[in-house]
Amino acid sequence: MAINLIKGQRIDLKKLTGAALNDFCVGVNWGGIETKGGFLGLSKTVQDVDLDLSAALLDTQGALCDHIYSPLYKAEGLAQFGLPPGKLTAASGALRHTGDDRSGDSGGDDGLDNEIITVNLSKVPANVGQIIFFLNNCGGEDFSVIPYAKIRMFEGTPTVVKDVFASYNVAAEPQYRGKRALILGRLYRHGSEWKFAAIGDPTDDGFVGQTVVRIAKEYNHS
Repeated sequence: MAINLIKGQRIDLKKLTGAALNDFCVGVNWGGIETKGGFLGLSKTVQDVDLDLSAALLDTQGALCDHIYSPLYKAEGLAQFGLPPGKLTAASGALRHTGDDRSGDSGGDDGLDNEIITVNLSKVPANVGQIIFFLNNCGGEDFSVIPYAKIRMFEGTPTVVKDVFASYNVAAEPQYRGKRALILGRLYRHGSEWKFAAIGDPTDDGFVGQTVVRIAKEYNHS
């Protein structure tokens, strides 16, 4: 049975059998914004929501050492924050992104993930101390009007979910009003093992570069 996480909760990456969870997917699912109108409100329109799932890899000293974010972000914008162009695969091949989804679910929650990062912990370099997953909204909306955003960790592939290990539901809440980015959670080393912590912190960041710099500054500890 999957673990339903709450903000601040930390868990071991171990299955019920006691075996370590080593190869898995981190997926995020979100919905388009529905608006009712017309006579008696019987018609419905769905506004696309373009969220980007990204990951920042910090070394054991807390410095940014690798990244995964969309190659579609303008290189000149990233350069203003001292960041390299985007890419979908970590240098070690330990993390791989499935690519951009620019709309979200248009017919309600379909139970599938819109963007996924596959993780192979055995390939993560020894100098990496933590991996932080986050979302940026590339549209004009904020998280208070997006119907849902959910992160989950599961065994399988981007197209086949075999077993959900843990999930963290981030519902639309007033605290997210005016916010454009969301720090979801982090994988971090604890001795020879890996753990996961649910974060769920909204930020004002309007651009991925701001979020990466924020993570390197504020989340650089275990």
